[in-house]
Amino acid sequence: MSHSHSERDLSGDVDVNPLFARPGELRSRPRTRLADLPMLPETAYQVVHDEAMLDGNARLNLATFVGTWMDDQARRLYLEAFDKNMIDKDEYPSTAAIEERCWRILADLWHAPDPARAIGTSTIGSSEACMLGGLAFKRRWQEARRAAGKPADRPNLVMSSAVQVVWEKFCNYWDVEPRYVPITEEHKTLDGTDLKSYVDENTIGVVSILGVTYTGMYEPVLTVSRALDEIQRETGLDIPIHVDGASGAMVAPFLQPHLEWDFRVPRVASINTSGHKYGLVNPGLGWVLWRDRDLLPESLVFKVSYLGGEMPTFGLNFSRPAAQVLVQYFQFLRLGRLGYHEVQKASQDVAKYLADRIGAMDAFELWNDASDIPVFAWRQKPGHGTNWTLYDVSDRLRMKGWLVPAYPMPDNLADTVVQRVVIRNGMSMDLATNLLADIEEAVAYLDKLTQPLPDVERSVFHH
Repeated sequence: MSHSHSERDLSGDVDVNPLFARPGELRSRPRTRLADLPMLPETAYQVVHDEAMLDGNARLNLATFVGTWMDDQARRLYLEAFDKNMIDKDEYPSTAAIEERCWRILADLWHAPDPARAIGTSTIGSSEACMLGGLAFKRRWQEARRAAGKPADRPNLVMSSAVQVVWEKFCNYWDVEPRYVPITEEHKTLDGTDLKSYVDENTIGVVSILGVTYTGMYEPVLTVSRALDEIQRETGLDIPIHVDGASGAMVAPFLQPHLEWDFRVPRVASINTSGHKYGLVNPGLGWVLWRDRDLLPESLVFKVSYLGGEMPTFGLNFSRPAAQVLVQYFQFLRLGRLGYHEVQKASQDVAKYLADRIGAMDAFELWNDASDIPVFAWRQKPGHGTNWTLYDVSDRLRMKGWLVPAYPMPDNLADTVVQRVVIRNGMSMDLATNLLADIEEAVAYLDKLTQPLPDVERSVFHH
């Protein structure tokens, strides 16, 4: 039985082990209100440390895309800079310069036609970066419509039904109609098929995902762009693309360098990625770039007076730590193109090994094979294991410490349940072999069941 935090008993006190506390120190503290007296820092540390320990080992969390490993030098940099406010560029000009170097490196990596004309910013994560990309779409569309004397009150955004929830949030928060193109067995991603049925003069843009959250598959950006080219020839509608490259934008340049998905595709106006995913930084850090500064409406950029100077700012957040930006630059310096290739290739090798072995098991069939980002998904083979489901496999693996989620696919495929593994830096081939053995053991146990397991409330996996 899963419990939300609100259902847990919060009425009791926090008890303190007598070995943690000094003689005379109180042995309990109220759980949901401030105590009257202070606690020694060593005691408070131990209490919080022990509670957080219940979360398990983040390295064994194969549900998350978020990085869970950094080397000692990166951690040292992180500790040295977490007290710097990234937004305070007047007070920390060197950090501000490093931030600009980072997004200029990305502009070059993503083939901006004129990197000097590109513009970008760091963000808290890809969610903020997506919001900013969507806002730029909406504002440019509104300004163009008003300049033409046309109504600008019914914008829509076209995307796959498998988008990450941030795009649903964007449409909800900023009054944009979401238009979801359903994925199917024949069209597992948004591939441009029947796109003209979803776009019109109110379409502010199309989102293409480089690494679908559900499965890790790339959406074919160039194919989508060509479909939009054809629509423009027929209708005159010039619809831009935003590439949500939360994961793939830091993988494709190194593992699939010839794949045309970035600013080499002229219709791509903006790209976002997560520094804290395959950018190899701990959370939370995102990046968003526009191919040309003219694509970022000036009306969205604020000039603020701060600490004696004027500073342009574009973002939903203001104060945030600079540490992640410095660590991103450290990784760029340390690894270079060859280093990133080797790290991502090692992750993909592990993912492909697991995909091959799991796909060969009688119980499963692969949905995809980790040939894009180091992520793959599988489903239960029809007719196999009538007394168990993938949710039961997930539960058995959780007993061993592994978090391997099972969940239904979106919309038209909602009856299809898949299980997904995300391989990140730090997941070695040795660990993968242990995971495979635990999966085989779980299936062997479940295949022996003579009746289904009790139907219990399951925790829901959210993307």
